[in-house]
Amino acid sequence: MEPQEQQEYFKQHRRRVAVLLLFLGAVLLSYFAVMFNIQIVHGEEYRRRSASQIVRPTTVEASRGNITDRNGNLMVGNRSTYTLTFDASLLPKDADQNEAILRLLDLCRDKGIACTDNVPITADAPFAYLQAGDVTWNTFNRYVDSLRDRLDTQLEKRRKALADEDQRDNLKPSPYLDALLAEPSLDLSDLTAEQLMTAMRWDFEIAPEVSDADARRIVSVRYEIALRKIYATSAYVLAEDVDIDLITLIKDGDYYGAEIGTSSTREYATTAAAHVLGYVNKIGPEEYQELKDQGYTINDSVGRSGAESAFETYLHGVNGRRVVGINDEGKVTSALYQTEPQPGGTVELTIDLPLQEAVEQFLGDKVEELTAKDRIVRGGAVVVIEIGTGDVLALASYPTYDPASIRQLYNDYAADERKPMWNRATMGTYAPGSTFKPLTAVAALQEGVIDTKTKIRDTGRWYYPGDSRSGASCWYRAGHGPVNVTQAVTVSCNYYFAEMGYRLGMTRLNDYCAAFGLGESTGIEIGDTAGTLTVNDAGHDYAPWAAFGQADYLFTPVQLANYTATLAGGGKHYQAHLLKRVRSYDDSEILYEAKPELLNAIDIDPDNLDAVLTGMHSLAQTGSVSGYFRSCVVDAACKTGSAQIGQIKANGVFIAYAPYDDPQIAVAVVIEKADAGAYLAPVAVGILNAYFTEEDAGAVIAGENTLLG
Repeated sequence: MEPQEQQEYFKQHRRRVAVLLLFLGAVLLSYFAVMFNIQIVHGEEYRRRSASQIVRPTTVEASRGNITDRNGNLMVGNRSTYTLTFDASLLPKDADQNEAILRLLDLCRDKGIACTDNVPITADAPFAYLQAGDVTWNTFNRYVDSLRDRLDTQLEKRRKALADEDQRDNLKPSPYLDALLAEPSLDLSDLTAEQLMTAMRWDFEIAPEVSDADARRIVSVRYEIALRKIYATSAYVLAEDVDIDLITLIKDGDYYGAEIGTSSTREYATTAAAHVLGYVNKIGPEEYQELKDQGYTINDSVGRSGAESAFETYLHGVNGRRVVGINDEGKVTSALYQTEPQPGGTVELTIDLPLQEAVEQFLGDKVEELTAKDRIVRGGAVVVIEIGTGDVLALASYPTYDPASIRQLYNDYAADERKPMWNRATMGTYAPGSTFKPLTAVAALQEGVIDTKTKIRDTGRWYYPGDSRSGASCWYRAGHGPVNVTQAVTVSCNYYFAEMGYRLGMTRLNDYCAAFGLGESTGIEIGDTAGTLTVNDAGHDYAPWAAFGQADYLFTPVQLANYTATLAGGGKHYQAHLLKRVRSYDDSEILYEAKPELLNAIDIDPDNLDAVLTGMHSLAQTGSVSGYFRSCVVDAACKTGSAQIGQIKANGVFIAYAPYDDPQIAVAVVIEKADAGAYLAPVAVGILNAYFTEEDAGAVIAGENTLLG
């Protein structure tokens, strides 16, 4: 390179380096300017914001799983809602918590929003204790015990200070403690509601000028917050299912501590099957201790009865987690999901919803019809079971309730003398009356005490051998004359079955009860009562009376339906159940699928079984209830029962199955104080018609004297 060219090259290089240095200098100057602005000019402001910024994780509630019937018809789902939460950690440092709570409660009251209140004390003075659920009282008493300890310590300190002249002058005013000390009858182990309210005003530092009514409202929230502090959370769901108008007012009004969240509430697609479906409500703090390791939060809901409780594991889902940033004014500034919530699974029941709705209609109409005639308070139940599987197709109890209104009307339902929340189908126990006679007939035939041709002459009254003072009268006082086992079932001859009971004895009768699942829990998932078997006292033999369904036999309607299904199914005793299958929330996976569970098989000679079932068939075809069965769309067999148990009228019991030559379903109907089982035949016929309606009929065919197309 020539010297001149070399000199020119170095000049260009120096110019490039100079430009680069100028650029770097400008960048550094800008950087230092920004840093000066942040650190010096606005340093205090940014330090304050940084110090006051709170980052915390929050729980995102998972939607509860749906409940459907066996055909996928929705029974219970969810509706997305907004919740109003009060969180003391969102309050500005200088805010008065009680004022913030009262202002928020006033807004809710003005807008007609019901707020949760679990303090079992009346809302207004003079205060008194309320009757509340066990969970509410157990939790409340734990708080009261803790308050009592704190109060005892402070009262003792103040008592000593008041007695000391040197300390007395320096004491700060404490109107609540002084008011309690002034009461001569103060007993911390047994505080009156008024005294407890005074103590809670002291505990929560409620100003004396706050009215009793407002103090009581503040207490309801402060109490819940106090409980939640034990579980390292300060958020309390004050109101659920709030509307957009309230949300707008809260957002625009700077209601400190208030936070709007999303949730879901149970939505019922039917008013039927309340006792099957059950209901949910919030878990209590004591339950939370047991459930927190299973992914529950203290604000979650849990199933309380029915399928909601029995299948809680499948329905609950898995809550998600979200991180939120909150500034010094309590405003959420950022939100980021850590874990998406996973909804609960879809629980498919064995229930046939259209059949369930029809069953409830027939049952309710019959109970109301009987009540209209005599004004006697009564209830009833119906169970329909699929023969050969144990699937419960319908399970109804009357009177019933609306699970959608359980929160608002729980106390009304609980106080109703008709007991609408009591599931008579699984928990009610009733004497079977003559519906027990087919079992006695099977036992007598199988044990060889008679055969299908054996005839016994009914003279109207059976006497215990060797004791003319003890006996049983046939309902037909003139006597049925000579009858065999088939005829005895058809005409329901007490004389015949008293003799069978005497020959069999109590032990063998009870053995057959056990084989048919009577007098023991069916194992149905929503829970049931075991019932009662007759047991002989020393020196007494109750078998003759037990043999025709009297004595001490008490069975549930679900047991009677399953006994009928076992009988019609040739002695195959299946587990009665309500759960058919469970699917994941996105239907991608079957989590559970039920299979028929054969509990035991009773060895019944076909000829013996035919003799008994023929008697039941004849009752429907030519017997006392044949008039009702003329309108039945299917050939059926049945048995009536009336159980006198010392009341004004006997309970009515009725069992049936159909079709007679190819049994598919079994039905048990019980109505309290119905006087006679025959009066229940129209209910059974209506149910059979609802299930077996011909395809071209297009609708449920109901009751007696219905014309079929």
